[in-house]
Amino acid sequence: MPVEVTWWGHATCTVQDSGIRVLTDPLFTRRLAHLRRRRGALPPPAAWRADVTLVSHLHADHLHVPSLARLAPGTRLLVPRGAPRTVPGLRRLSHLAVTEVVPGDEAVVGDLRIRAVPARHDGRRLPLGPHRSPALGYVIEGAARTYFAGDTGLFDDMAREVGPVDTALLPVGGWGPHLGEEHLDADRAAQALARLAPRSAVPVHYGTYWPIGMDAVRPHEFHAPGDEFVRRAALRAPGVAVHRLTHGESVLLEAAR
Repeated sequence: MPVEVTWWGHATCTVQDSGIRVLTDPLFTRRLAHLRRRRGALPPPAAWRADVTLVSHLHADHLHVPSLARLAPGTRLLVPRGAPRTVPGLRRLSHLAVTEVVPGDEAVVGDLRIRAVPARHDGRRLPLGPHRSPALGYVIEGAARTYFAGDTGLFDDMAREVGPVDTALLPVGGWGPHLGEEHLDADRAAQALARLAPRSAVPVHYGTYWPIGMDAVRPHEFHAPGDEFVRRAALRAPGVAVHRLTHGESVLLEAAR
């Protein structure tokens, strides 16, 4: 049974596996603080439909309360442990079935098993508050195994913690001209791909939001990461099929098992 992956922009994807719709880090807004959506139309209402939604960490471009509020009543929502305590707006979303998770926790939704895995990233709700919640990735196991990395840097145990996967949804950029060690740029994402060795990969988290007033500042950092990831992945992990999607585009991926 094929798995369908749709990239809506930034870290927002829909993974449809075994008849279950999984939504990642929904961000359905034209503007967030100093960021403006510079490429791709806003995801349509059909993108709001999900059986389960995954939030990787508490940064506002990944845990966006107004976007979560658009989800249908009864939608399951997996968030890092401590998120409702740290983000008061999340507690007001009483129409959602919220579950707090840490690395190693699993949730079953229909025929899917969703496993939280570690990420190397500051998971705090910035700019306030102590570090109360871990940053997470997730492995969606159904007809295939799909890894959604959230935001992460490279870390030594990545392949062991994530385990075998068929598809990796990897961040390859960001929303500004500077990335730290706790992010994957195109080259570090290609290194991650070599470690994980999936059958296929989809680059995400680039080319969508950019700071207002910085349009002329190193614009290649906004436009280039997707193509650069394709190039570097071909060198570091030539056996992996990379699918660089445009905003709203989908790809059907066959499972390996």
